Amino acid sequence: MKPTFGTDLTTGSIPRHIVTFSLPMLLGGFLQTTYSFINAIWVGQYLGTVALAAVTVSFPVVFTIFGVGMGLTLATNILVSQTFGAKRFDELKRVVDGSTVLIYGVGVLLTVLGEIFTPEILRAMDTPAEVLEPAAHYLRVYLLSLPFSFGMFALRSMLQGTGDSKTPLYFQLGSVLLTTVLDPLLIFGKLGLPALGLNGTAWATIVSQVLALVALNAYLHVKRSPISPRWPRFGQLGPTIRRTLRIGVPAAVQQSVVSLGMVVVTGIVNGFGEVATAAFGAASRIDQIAFLPAINMGMAISTLAGQNLGAGHHGRVREIFLWGCAFSAAITLACSAAAIVFPEALLRVFIADPVVIDLGVSYLHIVGASYVLFGLSFVSNGIINGAGATLVTTAISLLGLWVVRAPLAYFLSREMRSVKGVWYAIAASFLVSLAASLAYYASGRWKRAVVHPAPPADAARQADPAKAFANEAGEA
Repeated sequence: MKPTFGTDLTTGSIPRHIVTFSLPMLLGGFLQTTYSFINAIWVGQYLGTVALAAVTVSFPVVFTIFGVGMGLTLATNILVSQTFGAKRFDELKRVVDGSTVLIYGVGVLLTVLGEIFTPEILRAMDTPAEVLEPAAHYLRVYLLSLPFSFGMFALRSMLQGTGDSKTPLYFQLGSVLLTTVLDPLLIFGKLGLPALGLNGTAWATIVSQVLALVALNAYLHVKRSPISPRWPRFGQLGPTIRRTLRIGVPAAVQQSVVSLGMVVVTGIVNGFGEVATAAFGAASRIDQIAFLPAINMGMAISTLAGQNLGAGHHGRVREIFLWGCAFSAAITLACSAAAIVFPEALLRVFIADPVVIDLGVSYLHIVGASYVLFGLSFVSNGIINGAGATLVTTAISLLGLWVVRAPLAYFLSREMRSVKGVWYAIAASFLVSLAASLAYYASGRWKRAVVHPAPPADAARQADPAKAFANEAGEA
């Protein structure tokens, strides 16, 4: 008898699982990116270059803070997928309880800290004087959405850990549609709403995130889903929170290291002036499209690996890796071709200034050619993360960003006396990260990190998981 929720990814066709599980995640990512593009068009085409630069310098800060939430929810996904694969459903509920308390608490704390230190962070990034004030106002409003975004991250990772990638997509669609409608209304002050300019985009995000989070919680409660947050039994939270932190802290550091690397690189780009910042911002939007399939493929592979490792099916993991490489390489090569052949047309969607476009083209010619390296590294990192060895992928991120990208970006941009040196440094960091990730995957050491392999004692639960849930519900 199978569970009445989620999808068991430990049996059946692996390529079919990769496609059917990752496709809703990919669609959700495209939805979010589509909104991001629409927002960039409103800002870049109607509010000007300074406003676009303000969003560009704010994005790495937001992503750095989001990195903490995404890291913790990656730990949640790993624990949920492994306990689900091992059919330990009572443990699954404890993971939900502990993760919910931890993630919301961290979200509130980071919001407070972000509100206090926003100006200092932007100054440390060498933000141009004309961009500093609008960026600070925008960022302080946007940070108010953090606790609600963290809540959505948590629920999405829990659902995906059980093999359900469709439910988060539906609620994300509603959130993106609402934000897209609210954007112009709050930017320009339509239908009696105040004209908030650039800050209107941040308020639109807050409203949509709050409503999406409330709606998803209500849906899960009505469906009596085991993922539905409940009032936690605090006496049982300690061990689960410690496990979440053990996996989640390295993952959070990994996410934040990536984001902090973006902050440092953006700071180097900012030193070359407003045109360089705007070009980097516009070209980075193209990156989002190219990286999106690879990132979602990596998340899907992490869940597939987690469930199969939890169930003790190590033999299927190699097949997951090979199919993941095939899919990821095909998609990212297509993205590289588009970025190299049609760079001007892509950039004109976001900016009209020919000087900015010319500099953005050079970025796409250099970085765009290396998209496939980035895509393949997410496949091997997905396997490693799925096993729970997040400390290793954190070390790989540190190597790529802080040993290669940031120092090389500084050195090459100074030697070449051009921001193009930063573009070459980014491409080089992709190559080094891929080599390190593949080397560790080939060693097989990641297998030792599995948190919840299925022991023989769990045979009764595997035979009747529905009964296990009924017992757990009765205890609650």
